[in-house]
Amino acid sequence: MLNYQQRGQGPDVILIHGLFGSLDNLGNLARSLEDAFTVTSVDLRNHGKSFHSGDTSLGAMAGDINELMTSLGIHKAHLVGHSLGGKVAMEFALNYGHKVDKLVLADIAPVTYTHRHHDNVFNALTQVDISQMASRKEVEEAVGAYILDQGTRLFILKNLVKTDTGFSWRLNVPVLAGKYEELLKAPEGTPFTGPALFIKGGESPYLTEAHSQAVAARFPKAQLKVISGTGHWLHAEKPAVFNKLVRDFLS
Repeated sequence: MLNYQQRGQGPDVILIHGLFGSLDNLGNLARSLEDAFTVTSVDLRNHGKSFHSGDTSLGAMAGDINELMTSLGIHKAHLVGHSLGGKVAMEFALNYGHKVDKLVLADIAPVTYTHRHHDNVFNALTQVDISQMASRKEVEEAVGAYILDQGTRLFILKNLVKTDTGFSWRLNVPVLAGKYEELLKAPEGTPFTGPALFIKGGESPYLTEAHSQAVAARFPKAQLKVISGTGHWLHAEKPAVFNKLVRDFLS
């Protein structure tokens, strides 16, 4: 079963992080909702403290959410997902729609992406041998040769684990790198006719006008909000705005 954390009380909300992330990534949102909702934050398979598996399909990850809900006695919930987490939330809604109240998708579209946005990150994770490095700073410098953006670099370094024998990554790097194409695929299933909110980072290429037809076909009641001056990490760049949009929609 997925690793998770739960806080608050009220209607159920499940928060799902993006690729290379963990349940901490949407922690700010979780704290902003806990006074009115029961918030369950999860680590996706091959991420955080959840189990590792060779299957990285959206269907398998949606199945993990279903299994967790069943084990926790959650019959219906709001789902909020960012990036890959948004795709998992969409896959869940398209296949377990009766278990979804409202859906919030942060900067992601229900399409198969052809651009490989994460090759530099995978190069860092696969080409740098961190096992014999002496310090976190040494790892950061080595990874920095591949990941130039400091924010992304620090985000990836949250997955760094120090063991008795050296450093390692908490992520299941071989599977995520080897099956990256699986993560780029469009979610599939029956259209979800409940309320759905897509929140776009104003400067992000992940959700654009070109995706509107795909959104309407799968989520006919979809709404769109744009947070100007933000990129793909909209929830971290303007958390107060993002959190208010989510809370107002769920309420």
